[in-house]
Amino acid sequence: MTAAAPAAMPTPMPATLPRVGEARWERVLRNIVVFLGRMALAYLFFSNLWWKLPPDFGCPQNFVFKEEVSPGQYNKSSGLCTYLGYESIFAKKPREVLVADLQYAKLPHIGINIQPIAQINGAIVDNVIKPNIAVAGWVIWLSEFTIFSLLFLGLFTRLGGLIALAVSAQLMVGLANAPLPGSFEWEWGYNLMVILSLLMIGLAPGRIFGLDALIRRWAVPAAASGNVIAKIVTVLT
Repeated sequence: MTAAAPAAMPTPMPATLPRVGEARWERVLRNIVVFLGRMALAYLFFSNLWWKLPPDFGCPQNFVFKEEVSPGQYNKSSGLCTYLGYESIFAKKPREVLVADLQYAKLPHIGINIQPIAQINGAIVDNVIKPNIAVAGWVIWLSEFTIFSLLFLGLFTRLGGLIALAVSAQLMVGLANAPLPGSFEWEWGYNLMVILSLLMIGLAPGRIFGLDALIRRWAVPAAASGNVIAKIVTVLT
C-alpha cells in the first residue's frame, strides 16, 4: 500500500487587499484638493489676525471685557476682550453642540450638552486668561500666527494642524451655538475648523507643494539610519 498524499495546505488570505492602480489624474486631483484645504485653513487664521492685533488685541482701554450687566444686556467691549467675555458668559448657560432639530420629522431631538466642559473652559478664561490678558493675548495671537505660517509654507504641517486643533476645539467649546446678541455663533463653523485641523494632522499636506517635501528628502533616510531628531521631523512633516 502506498501512503496517502498529504492534504494540501489552504492558501493563506492576504493581510490586505492588493492596491488597485491609481490613475494619474486621480493623484493630481487629490494633491490639488489637499493643497487647497491646507491653504484654506491657513487663510482662515490669517484673516482673523487683524481684529486682535497686539499689544491691546483690539480691546478697549484697560482691557474691559464683555459682561452681561442684566439679562440680555451687555456692556461695551471690543476685540479679543469681547469674545473672551462671551466665553465666560455662556459657560454658565446650557448649551449643546452637534444639534439636529428633528421636530418637523416628529423625531427625538439630537444634541450633546457641553455645559460641564464649557464651565471648565470658562473657569480657565476667568482665572487664567483674563487676569493675564497682556501676556495671554500674545500667546493666543502668536498661536494663530504660527498656524498660518506653518500651513502657508507647508512647514511642519502636522504640528500646525495640532496647534490648529487645540485652538479650534477651545473656540468650539467656548462659542459654538452661543446666542450672541444680534447674531448666532453657528456651531458648524467651529466644528468644521476642528475637522479640517484633524485632516491636516492625518494628511501631512506639507508634502504637497510645501517645505515638508524638501525636508523629508533628508529626514526620511536619516531617520532610517537611527537619527532621533530626523525621526521627530518625519512625524511632524
